Amino acid sequence: MVDPPLARHLLRAKDLVDGRYFEPLSIADLAAAAGLSPAYFSRQFRRSFGETPHQYLLTRRLERAASLLRATDRPVTEVYLAVGLVSHGSFTTSFTRMYGMSPSAYRARFPPAASLVRVPRCMVLAYGRPSNRTFREAAGTVGP
Repeated sequence: MVDPPLARHLLRAKDLVDGRYFEPLSIADLAAAAGLSPAYFSRQFRRSFGETPHQYLLTRRLERAASLLRATDRPVTEVYLAVGLVSHGSFTTSFTRMYGMSPSAYRARFPPAASLVRVPRCMVLAYGRPSNRTFREAAGTVGP
């Protein structure tokens, strides 16, 4: 079991990964956030959370990539760059290892929400149309 002050330091590094996963983060950056030496930080992080800091960072990036693949129509290249990865091959390999299918196959399993909505086009146009009121009419004042 990790003592509470050390756990608090490790959580600082974990929060840094959660908030800035898209940036190039090194073990030295995470150790500095925790206020520990890189070697000691790596050992304690693994002991506390069951995975290395690098594995945790990669997991966060892949989870965010999966979310982007489900919710957007951005190209796969743009997705892996947005989450902080730089190699298409390593992204595809890691994604396939984690989710059991390629990023393209994963996206195909989650069709865009727009294709599932059954709203007539006339309704979309009617409710999406801006109101044609002028400033005075909207304020409720009547001219002379």
